[in-house]
Amino acid sequence: MSNEENAKQEEIIQPEQPEQNNEPAANQIKESASNLLNSFLSLKETNPKVFFGAIAGVVILLVILMSSGGGSSKPALQGNVLKNLALGQRYSLKSANAYDPSATVRLVSTPGAIASYDDTEDADRNGICQHMPQGTQVSVLDFADAFGKQNAYAKIKIEDGDCKGTEAWALAIDIQ
Repeated sequence: MSNEENAKQEEIIQPEQPEQNNEPAANQIKESASNLLNSFLSLKETNPKVFFGAIAGVVILLVILMSSGGGSSKPALQGNVLKNLALGQRYSLKSANAYDPSATVRLVSTPGAIASYDDTEDADRNGICQHMPQGTQVSVLDFADAFGKQNAYAKIKIEDGDCKGTEAWALAIDIQ
């Protein structure tokens, strides 16, 4: 036998050992993504209808997903709601438009006057029983319609504090 034949037999006789891959997994992922991208781009040249159809399908799917919203999983907005107030019942004043607990509720002598008041004068701002602190206990005596809304104003009687017994008008939404 020649040396070449002996070498071939030795190659055949030697047990095959599995090749150890020294490349990191990140490189393998990059190569597979690159191969996938190359095969997708080669589809553009071999079958353009399928290529552009796939792109259109992905775009349509994304538009549907973005426009579908979230269903009914969103909580309902909670805002100030006009309560069904009853005559003679006790309630407390709470400013519907203020987050500051030290905010006051404006009381006026006639319904509808609140839309035109200007409290730039000290007398308007510091007048007796015109600005009541939140939480003041009141009783509802009467209602008035304004601006196309029923019971927009409520005539109240103050039940505690320095102005106890005073009657005035307040926005019904400020009575909770």
